[in-house]
Amino acid sequence: LAVAVTDNPKIVAPVNQTENVIFLPFNNEVALEETFKSQGDEISAVIIEGIQGVGGIKEASKSFLQKIRSLCDEYNAVYIADSVQCGYGRTGLFYSHDYSGVEADVYTMAKGMGNGFPVAGISIAPKFKPWHGELGTTFGGNHLACAAALAVLEVIERDNLMKNAEEIGNYLIAELKKFEQVKEVRGRGLMIGIELPEELAHVKKELLFKHFIFTGEAKPNVIRLLPALNLTKAHADEFLSAFGELVK
Repeated sequence: LAVAVTDNPKIVAPVNQTENVIFLPFNNEVALEETFKSQGDEISAVIIEGIQGVGGIKEASKSFLQKIRSLCDEYNAVYIADSVQCGYGRTGLFYSHDYSGVEADVYTMAKGMGNGFPVAGISIAPKFKPWHGELGTTFGGNHLACAAALAVLEVIERDNLMKNAEEIGNYLIAELKKFEQVKEVRGRGLMIGIELPEELAHVKKELLFKHFIFTGEAKPNVIRLLPALNLTKAHADEFLSAFGELVK
């Protein structure tokens, strides 16, 4: 079921396919309401990224997330916030979905949780009774992973990295919007998507091979920026200079 909720065809094999998962249009409140009205008694949970990563740095609207919260409450469903890529301080908030003003029941976390060390976890609402599993499982009870995760939290707090992510992210977004060649700049904090015309799809490759700046992509013409949360203004300016040179 966990595999079935992704739309990546490379992951979803025929054996994983199930009729128990419904995909809805992103930010479509009408479709969300209609689905709950017709099948609400059978819906156990709603899972959503506050900001889609691989999908192109597309942000869920506040009203859409608020609607999910209210419908989950009405129909006794669980609201799951997928914060694996967009959470853990990356957007300037610890939980990426918090800009909507409502809380989820479950937050999934990974990636930044261990600062490169493999670890994942979830935060659950107090209404769920925690259950302690066995420590001897293959992927459970890894003491080194837990130590890494605790160290990350200490550094985030000590160095005020969430505030830095917000400030440097706002600076980058504002400066990127000044480029006439850029079609759209999306995201929050240090999770930024830069949509370029198709004729500038080569910029990502040239950033790497000419300037040694590694970025991600969502489509051939969308550059994804997810730098370290301790990114400095000097680093941001270095990127902006290289980017400006390539989009001329």
